[in-house]
Amino acid sequence: MADLPQTVDIHEEGPREGFQIEPGPIPSAEKIALIEALSETGLRHIQICSFVNPRLVPGWADAEVVAGGFRPRPGIHYAALWFNESGMRRALAFRDRLAITGSISLSASDAFSRKNLNRGHAENLEAMRKQTAAHLEAGVPVTRVGVMAAFGCNYQGDITPAQVVQTVADGLAVAAEAGVAITDVSLADTMGWATPIRIERGVAAVRERWPDLRIGLHLHDTRGLAVANAHAGLRLGVTKFDSTVGGLGGCPFAGQKGAAGNICTEELALLCEEMGIATGIDLDALIEVGRLAERIVGHQLPSELLRAGSLAAFRRKAAA
Repeated sequence: MADLPQTVDIHEEGPREGFQIEPGPIPSAEKIALIEALSETGLRHIQICSFVNPRLVPGWADAEVVAGGFRPRPGIHYAALWFNESGMRRALAFRDRLAITGSISLSASDAFSRKNLNRGHAENLEAMRKQTAAHLEAGVPVTRVGVMAAFGCNYQGDITPAQVVQTVADGLAVAAEAGVAITDVSLADTMGWATPIRIERGVAAVRERWPDLRIGLHLHDTRGLAVANAHAGLRLGVTKFDSTVGGLGGCPFAGQKGAAGNICTEELALLCEEMGIATGIDLDALIEVGRLAERIVGHQLPSELLRAGSLAAFRRKAAA
């Protein structure tokens, strides 16, 4: 346990990831209400929307309305997602309220790249070269390489650490060609294939090759192992995690209808706090936001904590 971090950065992606997959339509005002409620919980990073093709992701046809409608709170980084220059240009219209940073987004699975982005790995590398150049031309820093399907793929099967290392190397080569310095790499369990041992092997392989890169984890709970996988990451000293309040979301291109979304933010926060790792989050307030999210989408979300509550009330009762 000596490698446990003292603090972690939790990046909330519930609004963006959740509303991209809900059948909806979810009113823009309710999306904004969830973003503003999350802003009151102590979270410092919130991804609010996707600037993507509304034909492919109709849940974010109102991205501009949401991005322009919420009230930013000082000290919080509000972010958005995009996959091409058109999406970046849309995001740049909100540069006064969004933290606009670029990334080189790749997949360790060529098959998933084709399903998710409609281009194979080689084509995607060329797209990332063009996108990185466009980012730099627009004054947008590029500091991150993201690897989707880093632990397995519903279309291609098992993904080895060597494949992940090669994908990161490809991303770093794109960055080097453009003259940008990458500080972060994100490993995403997009389709829920990860287990603690896969996390250990994947993180170790990347860290051994590039010890100075900060590794983050994006863990879907498709098979109920996200908390176990987060625990494995914490034991390795990982300090950055993506999550979604209530477990909102899921990947619409994973080929698994109804699959769970990202690790629940409140369950990740509980895990960290009970291990003595500070998150800066008001857990009881976050649980209430998760219940708000359930009311907005109109169905029960995966989080067990929304029903069980935190341990705080029980501790107060036991101490009385």
